[in-house]
Amino acid sequence: MYITIIKPKNRLFEVDFKELWQYRDLFSMFIKRDIVTQYKQTILGPAWYFVQPILTTIMYMVVFGGIAKISTDGLPQPLFYLSGIVLWQYFSDCLNKTSSTFTANQHIFGKVYFPRLIVPLSTVTSNLVRMGIQFILFLAVYIYYVIIGVAVQPNVYACLFPVLIVMLAGLSLGFGIIISSMTTKYRDLTILFTFIVQLWMYATPVIYPLSTITNEKLRLAMLLNPLTSIFEAFKYGMLGVGEFSWGSLAYSFVFTVVLLGIGVVVFNKVQRSFMDTV
Repeated sequence: MYITIIKPKNRLFEVDFKELWQYRDLFSMFIKRDIVTQYKQTILGPAWYFVQPILTTIMYMVVFGGIAKISTDGLPQPLFYLSGIVLWQYFSDCLNKTSSTFTANQHIFGKVYFPRLIVPLSTVTSNLVRMGIQFILFLAVYIYYVIIGVAVQPNVYACLFPVLIVMLAGLSLGFGIIISSMTTKYRDLTILFTFIVQLWMYATPVIYPLSTITNEKLRLAMLLNPLTSIFEAFKYGMLGVGEFSWGSLAYSFVFTVVLLGIGVVVFNKVQRSFMDTV
């Protein structure tokens, strides 16, 4: 006979990993739900995982490469743009979905108890599947240019790729659960945040290299963006271009840890009474 005791948390800064593990089957179900339902009843289905980055890359080539003539540090435009698109789409997808955790799942939260943190965690995990498929597309383009003799210079820093993905997941989860907690009371923040995410891409070296920023104040502002060092480290390790700095990467890592801590506190505080305001 099993007895489950539901009791309020006494501390805001608390994550019950044991309880999360007990609900691992539900965690798996949420992951499956996110993957299966995303392109359900569509003609192309999972092929959209390839179509979206390809169309986005073509648009960037026309607008930023052809019209604006923005530098790609001497690399072929498809390869340079794809390297940024793969990371950015993972981050933005996780951020947009986790930021609506409470409002999008209120019908579930109001009926049955389970650790609420499972939902944003499953979102971050399920999006890894999409990112993995798009990374395969990036590797295919990468190998093509290597075969035809383009000077691409990968190095040992490419081994940091898993760490960079974990940092992106942490940043999107931290920001997402904070915004989700705030939108339970202030719904217009959802609209504002969607606009901010769109602008955030242009403040991150996705479609341009950091080396093109020569203004010192603007460059400093760019470096304060925790995503900047992650994107530059990925391009430096995989392509041999960009700027790598252990100091900047350490800043992003500390920022991520602090943000997750704040996010957990806010999330735990809001989940106690969000059904009264959502």
